[in-house]
Amino acid sequence: MFIYSLVILFTHIQMGSPIELLSIVLFLMVVLYISTPFYPAAYAEGEGAKSSHSLYQYLLYAWIGHLKLWMVFWPFFILLNISLFITDWLATHGKFTVSSWDEIHFILATPIIFWTIVIWRNSINTRLPFGGALARLMTLFVYFEFALKLLIRKDYPRVFFACQDTLLDYAACF
Repeated sequence: MFIYSLVILFTHIQMGSPIELLSIVLFLMVVLYISTPFYPAAYAEGEGAKSSHSLYQYLLYAWIGHLKLWMVFWPFFILLNISLFITDWLATHGKFTVSSWDEIHFILATPIIFWTIVIWRNSINTRLPFGGALARLMTLFVYFEFALKLLIRKDYPRVFFACQDTLLDYAACF
Protein backbone atom coordinates (compact mmCIF):
# COMPACT_ATOMS: atom_id res chain seq x y z
CA MET A 1 0.00 0.00 0.00
CA PHE A 2 0.98 3.58 -0.67
CA ILE A 3 4.09 2.71 -2.68
CA TYR A 4 3.04 4.74 -5.68
CA SER A 5 0.07 6.74 -4.40
CA LEU A 6 1.69 8.66 -1.53
CA VAL A 7 4.48 9.84 -3.80
CA ILE A 8 1.92 11.21 -6.23
CA LEU A 9 -0.08 12.71 -3.35
CA PHE A 10 2.84 14.70 -2.00
CA THR A 11 4.57 15.64 -5.26
CA HIS A 12 1.79 16.24 -7.78
CA ILE A 13 -1.48 16.64 -5.92
CA GLN A 14 -0.03 18.58 -2.95
CA MET A 15 -3.17 18.36 -0.81
CA GLY A 16 -1.16 18.35 2.39
CA SER A 17 2.21 17.73 3.89
CA PRO A 18 3.54 14.53 5.43
CA ILE A 19 3.34 16.16 8.88
CA GLU A 20 -0.37 16.85 8.44
CA LEU A 21 -0.98 13.29 7.31
CA LEU A 22 0.99 11.95 10.27
CA SER A 23 -1.04 14.06 12.69
CA ILE A 24 -4.29 12.72 11.19
CA VAL A 25 -2.98 9.16 11.50
CA LEU A 26 -2.02 9.71 15.15
CA PHE A 27 -5.43 11.21 15.91
CA LEU A 28 -7.18 8.25 14.25
CA MET A 29 -5.00 5.84 16.20
CA VAL A 30 -5.96 7.46 19.50
CA VAL A 31 -9.66 7.40 18.60
CA LEU A 32 -9.49 3.76 17.54
CA TYR A 33 -7.51 2.81 20.64
CA ILE A 34 -10.13 4.37 22.87
CA SER A 35 -13.05 2.86 20.97
CA THR A 36 -11.72 -0.70 20.46
CA PRO A 37 -13.18 -3.09 23.02
CA PHE A 38 -10.70 -5.32 24.81
CA TYR A 39 -11.48 -8.56 26.59
CA PRO A 40 -8.33 -10.51 27.53
CA ALA A 41 -10.37 -13.68 28.14
CA ALA A 42 -11.63 -13.60 24.55
CA TYR A 43 -8.08 -14.13 23.26
CA ALA A 44 -7.62 -17.43 25.08
CA GLU A 45 -11.01 -18.95 24.34
CA GLY A 46 -13.21 -19.32 21.31
CA GLU A 47 -14.15 -22.10 18.96
CA GLY A 48 -11.78 -20.98 16.24
CA ALA A 49 -8.65 -21.07 18.37
CA LYS A 50 -8.70 -24.81 19.01
CA SER A 51 -7.63 -26.62 15.85
CA SER A 52 -6.97 -26.40 12.15
CA HIS A 53 -9.89 -25.61 9.90
CA SER A 54 -11.18 -26.13 6.43
CA LEU A 55 -11.57 -22.99 4.36
CA TYR A 56 -15.30 -22.92 5.09
CA GLN A 57 -14.75 -23.18 8.86
CA TYR A 58 -12.02 -20.54 8.72
CA LEU A 59 -14.30 -18.09 6.92
CA LEU A 60 -17.22 -18.90 9.21
CA TYR A 61 -15.22 -18.46 12.43
CA ALA A 62 -13.67 -15.29 11.05
CA TRP A 63 -17.10 -13.89 10.17
CA ILE A 64 -18.61 -14.57 13.58
CA GLY A 65 -15.52 -13.27 15.42
CA HIS A 66 -14.09 -16.45 16.92
CA LEU A 67 -10.56 -16.33 15.51
CA LYS A 68 -7.50 -14.63 16.86
CA LEU A 69 -6.86 -11.31 15.21
CA TRP A 70 -3.56 -12.26 13.64
CA MET A 71 -5.19 -15.26 11.95
CA VAL A 72 -7.56 -13.01 10.00
CA PHE A 73 -5.40 -9.90 9.61
CA TRP A 74 -2.10 -11.13 8.19
CA PRO A 75 -3.18 -13.56 5.44
CA PHE A 76 -5.45 -11.05 3.75
CA PHE A 77 -3.16 -8.08 4.39
CA ILE A 78 -0.23 -9.80 2.71
CA LEU A 79 -2.29 -11.00 -0.27
CA LEU A 80 -3.88 -7.58 -0.69
CA ASN A 81 -0.56 -5.75 -0.66
CA ILE A 82 1.01 -8.19 -3.10
CA SER A 83 -1.92 -7.83 -5.50
CA LEU A 84 -1.93 -4.01 -5.19
CA PHE A 85 1.81 -3.80 -5.77
CA ILE A 86 1.74 -6.07 -8.81
CA THR A 87 -1.25 -4.25 -10.28
CA ASP A 88 0.33 -0.83 -9.78
CA TRP A 89 3.70 -1.98 -11.07
CA LEU A 90 2.14 -3.40 -14.21
CA ALA A 91 0.10 -0.22 -14.73
CA THR A 92 3.06 2.12 -14.31
CA HIS A 93 5.15 0.08 -16.72
CA GLY A 94 2.48 0.02 -19.43
CA LYS A 95 1.63 -3.67 -19.13
CA PHE A 96 -1.96 -3.00 -17.99
CA THR A 97 -4.46 -0.74 -19.62
CA VAL A 98 -6.21 1.83 -17.49
CA SER A 99 -9.49 -0.06 -17.66
CA SER A 100 -7.76 -3.30 -16.56
CA TRP A 101 -6.35 -1.45 -13.58
CA ASP A 102 -9.86 -0.25 -12.74
CA GLU A 103 -11.25 -3.77 -13.02
CA ILE A 104 -8.65 -5.24 -10.67
CA HIS A 105 -9.48 -2.64 -8.03
CA PHE A 106 -13.18 -3.25 -8.49
CA ILE A 107 -12.61 -7.00 -8.05
CA LEU A 108 -10.68 -6.34 -4.82
CA ALA A 109 -13.49 -4.21 -3.36
CA THR A 110 -15.71 -7.07 -2.16
CA PRO A 111 -12.96 -8.95 -0.28
CA ILE A 112 -11.89 -5.66 1.30
CA ILE A 113 -15.40 -5.08 2.64
CA PHE A 114 -15.45 -8.64 4.00
CA TRP A 115 -12.00 -8.15 5.53
CA THR A 116 -13.06 -4.91 7.22
CA ILE A 117 -16.04 -6.56 8.89
CA VAL A 118 -13.92 -9.53 9.96
CA ILE A 119 -11.21 -7.29 11.44
CA TRP A 120 -13.78 -5.25 13.34
CA ARG A 121 -15.38 -8.40 14.77
CA ASN A 122 -12.11 -10.15 15.68
CA SER A 123 -10.25 -7.12 17.03
CA ILE A 124 -11.16 -8.09 20.59
CA ASN A 125 -9.30 -11.39 20.16
CA THR A 126 -5.83 -10.06 20.76
CA ARG A 127 -3.47 -9.87 23.71
CA LEU A 128 -2.98 -6.13 23.50
CA PRO A 129 -5.64 -3.50 22.83
CA PHE A 130 -3.10 -1.61 20.72
CA GLY A 131 -3.06 -4.53 18.27
CA GLY A 132 -6.80 -4.35 17.70
CA ALA A 133 -6.68 -0.60 17.18
CA LEU A 134 -3.73 -0.90 14.80
CA ALA A 135 -5.52 -3.57 12.75
CA ARG A 136 -8.57 -1.34 12.49
CA LEU A 137 -6.37 1.58 11.45
CA MET A 138 -4.80 -0.52 8.70
CA THR A 139 -8.24 -1.34 7.32
CA LEU A 140 -9.00 2.38 7.20
CA PHE A 141 -5.69 2.87 5.35
CA VAL A 142 -6.92 0.48 2.66
CA TYR A 143 -9.94 2.71 2.05
CA PHE A 144 -7.71 5.78 1.99
CA GLU A 145 -5.49 4.03 -0.55
CA PHE A 146 -8.49 3.26 -2.73
CA ALA A 147 -9.69 6.88 -2.48
CA LEU A 148 -6.24 8.08 -3.53
CA LYS A 149 -6.24 5.68 -6.46
CA LEU A 150 -9.66 6.89 -7.51
CA LEU A 151 -8.40 10.48 -7.38
CA ILE A 152 -5.30 9.55 -9.37
CA ARG A 153 -7.41 7.70 -11.93
CA LYS A 154 -9.81 10.61 -12.31
CA ASP A 155 -7.55 13.67 -12.17
CA TYR A 156 -3.93 12.52 -12.64
CA PRO A 157 -3.87 9.49 -14.96
CA ARG A 158 -0.95 10.72 -17.07
CA VAL A 159 1.21 10.97 -13.97
CA PHE A 160 0.56 7.39 -12.89
CA PHE A 161 0.02 5.39 -16.08
CA ALA A 162 2.52 4.90 -18.86
CA CYS A 163 0.14 6.48 -21.36
CA GLN A 164 2.65 6.57 -24.20
CA ASP A 165 2.90 2.76 -24.05
CA THR A 166 -0.82 2.11 -23.77
CA LEU A 167 -2.12 2.29 -27.33
CA LEU A 168 -5.38 0.41 -26.78
CA ASP A 169 -6.65 2.60 -23.96
CA TYR A 170 -4.89 5.88 -24.73
CA ALA A 171 -8.11 7.92 -24.44
CA ALA A 172 -8.43 6.97 -20.75
CA CYS A 173 -5.26 8.93 -19.99
CA PHE A 174 -6.97 12.25 -20.63
